[in-house]
Amino acid sequence: MTLLQQIITIAMVVLGTAITRFLPFLIFPADKPVPKYVQYLGKALPSAVFGLLVIYCLRNVSIFSGSHGIPELISIVLVIGLHLWKRQMLLSIAGGTICYMLLVQMVF
Repeated sequence: MTLLQQIITIAMVVLGTAITRFLPFLIFPADKPVPKYVQYLGKALPSAVFGLLVIYCLRNVSIFSGSHGIPELISIVLVIGLHLWKRQMLLSIAGGTICYMLLVQMVF
């Protein structure tokens, strides 16, 4: 990349970051109520994204070969247990990921 291309690339990244940070405050000012569809999306999307992550992570698991999906099953149980215990999604995801990586690297 030339120096000009590098400057343009950095400027575009800064502009994109600034727009995504400030645009919600411009579209939804504090003195106006948040539209109902945005409130609905705020409630529905986290669960939908979590469901998509589960499907994506388990799409290639085969119970007929290799470890038969045992590390995945143990990690899923841990995620469910952590979430029921602490009710913190990030803790559940991190715990399940760490458990799975340890099982795959050291046990299976």
